[in-house]
Amino acid sequence: MTHAKPPEPAFFSDTSLPRDQLAGWELWRRTRNAFVPAPQITLAAWTAMSPRARAVHDLHRAATHANLPLLHTPMSRQVARLLNARIRTNAFKNKPTTRAGVMITGGGYQGKTETACEIAAAFEDSWRALHENLNPDSAPGTRDLYAPVAYVQTPVTAKPKSTCKAILSFYGAPTPKRADLPDLIRQVAASLHDHGTKALILDDITRLRMHRADDQDTLDLIRAFMSMHVTLILIGVDIPGSGLLREGRPDPATGQTVMPPSKHAIAHGLEATQTERRFDLVELDRFRYDTPAQIAAWTTHLRGLEDQLRLLNTKPGMLTEGRMPEYLFERSHGVVGLLERLIEDGCQEAIDTGTELLTETLLDGLPLSLAGAPGRDPGAGEVPALPAARPAKKAPRRRPRNTVFDDHGPAAASQ
Repeated sequence: MTHAKPPEPAFFSDTSLPRDQLAGWELWRRTRNAFVPAPQITLAAWTAMSPRARAVHDLHRAATHANLPLLHTPMSRQVARLLNARIRTNAFKNKPTTRAGVMITGGGYQGKTETACEIAAAFEDSWRALHENLNPDSAPGTRDLYAPVAYVQTPVTAKPKSTCKAILSFYGAPTPKRADLPDLIRQVAASLHDHGTKALILDDITRLRMHRADDQDTLDLIRAFMSMHVTLILIGVDIPGSGLLREGRPDPATGQTVMPPSKHAIAHGLEATQTERRFDLVELDRFRYDTPAQIAAWTTHLRGLEDQLRLLNTKPGMLTEGRMPEYLFERSHGVVGLLERLIEDGCQEAIDTGTELLTETLLDGLPLSLAGAPGRDPGAGEVPALPAARPAKKAPRRRPRNTVFDDHGPAAASQ
């Protein structure tokens, strides 16, 4: 006798497609708000459940803590105001002029990518609704995929050709191995236009090293992209210190950075006489803990995070009262990504041990480690320096492992 496989819980989802492919971006954009967190229940209600129901609920809680929502901060709101205004203003421009771009700088794990992607996705939602999901610039009789936003990871070893190919890869466009650079630039310009792209996000742009000739050519190429009637959004760690702005000058009237013209501008038929390519530089900084206003902002963020947790012994003020706000700041240095990692690991430990509560003692036993972080280049500053390790304390005894989902083999099934 064989048993049918139990249905997969509804909170599992397929996230195998990367966002730097059009299909992956579309999947993420459509489903980014679809996750439903586990319901908040009491310890008594959990105890009254059947073993299987408890196990499913614990899995749902783990998924909830692994998918904590993106919370707004005073710093992210500043980025959102600028980026949202720039994308929308540029999208409505009909003049054949260079669109001003945006550079988002900050340390690693500070939420730059997620903030920019969320703003761009919200723009795409509204832009599609405005045009009834049809490309307003499409040529009659064509069926090009519609992509108002393109998200591209800068290659680790960036060269002009590899950067063009990374953009074309987002659209799934073929790239001949022997194509020369002018042909690739023209193909990029054609893809951006044919797919109705209004915003091009180039992430991890500080992987470019300005002491390398190829990287200098790549930056010049990126400036040429600004002539392709898209809002160019560059995201990187410490952009001012990376050398990317070495050739730029600040405009005191606007506060923007003015970049010199690109020698590639003529390659795809655009005017080579354009003299200004402007970028707004905005920083997504970490939290600070020096003034009453900064401490209040940090505590407000912790309160919002606390509302998302699903521990059975949780209580109001678990993260915001006593010494806990200062402790969490010491452990994370105010970096939202490190705080999220610590809270996520802490919640799993609290569930596994049965304590169902976050305390300093429990969190002290959880070291923060970003070694081997996938998709991040430590040499480009994408992995931040971690706070000094705290002395480990004796960890609580773990709750016995739940065996309700174990497969005991055909002999047990036939009994």
